[in-house]
Amino acid sequence: MALPTSAASSPAALDIGFGAVRQIDAGLLNVGYVDAGPADGPVALLLHGWPYDIHSYVEVVPSLAAAGHRAIIPYLRGFGTTRFLSAATFRNGEQAALALDVIALMDALEIERAILGGFDWGARTADIVAALWPERCTGLVSVSGYLIGSQEAGRLPLPPAAELQWWYQYYFATERGRVGYDRYRRDFARLIWRTASPEWTFDDATFDRSAASFDNPDHVEIVIHNYRWRLGLAEGEAEYGAFEERLAQAPVIGVPTITLEGDANGAPHPDPTSYSGRFSGEYSHRTIEGGVGHNLPQEAPDAFADAVLALGGGGR
Repeated sequence: MALPTSAASSPAALDIGFGAVRQIDAGLLNVGYVDAGPADGPVALLLHGWPYDIHSYVEVVPSLAAAGHRAIIPYLRGFGTTRFLSAATFRNGEQAALALDVIALMDALEIERAILGGFDWGARTADIVAALWPERCTGLVSVSGYLIGSQEAGRLPLPPAAELQWWYQYYFATERGRVGYDRYRRDFARLIWRTASPEWTFDDATFDRSAASFDNPDHVEIVIHNYRWRLGLAEGEAEYGAFEERLAQAPVIGVPTITLEGDANGAPHPDPTSYSGRFSGEYSHRTIEGGVGHNLPQEAPDAFADAVLALGGGGR
């Protein structure tokens, strides 16, 4: 089993405001991640979304560390310093692949159990880990609730107003969209940030710090495959087929869960009443007020940290 590369010795280590990025081989990837807080503390593994990165948690981590928690924040495949170990590996963005990346990272770091938290892609990934590997998840903090999907569900048409919110998904379905995203990825991300969080005032430095992670050489392939896979326009890989079959059944999540939603989320998101029944364990929902949009951990870091801490001990 590979051992964590120390921040001091890693050639990819860099100061990002809440610690140094470390690198470790885990499954198909060499994962870039931040490891903050006491090494023997209960673990919170926090997952970012698209088009965001680990800096969504830059103001969450100090609160967790001060409370004695160890926070692990990895770059997802296709973001930041995370790289595929083999050039021959298919650049797969389907939901099961991202979830298995988390399991591989936990194994590599010798973390048996953790609180999982996330938003956007990260919330979906955390939901999947909690649903399929509940023995690895002591609690779940999920922005926008239950986001597990399937290709069958993705093929179903929505009312026009709802379809309009997903405009970029249909853009990505075209070759024009792939080329356009590759050429204008920073402009694209800035547009999503503004529309998804219409009341969040972020400066250029904040955006640029995260946008650097989109320069990853696999970024465009992963993003395009992710959205095309959802619509059934791109195939997944057979090794994930059994997992996707289970996920298509919308498995109930039984671990203790807190779902969060901002009162000004401009991105597509389900109503909390539509998913409360998908959680069978201890469950509560919190609406975070004050003009909070889609990137909730960065816009309301105290509220996100409070939810993690409310779930208790986590694991080691």
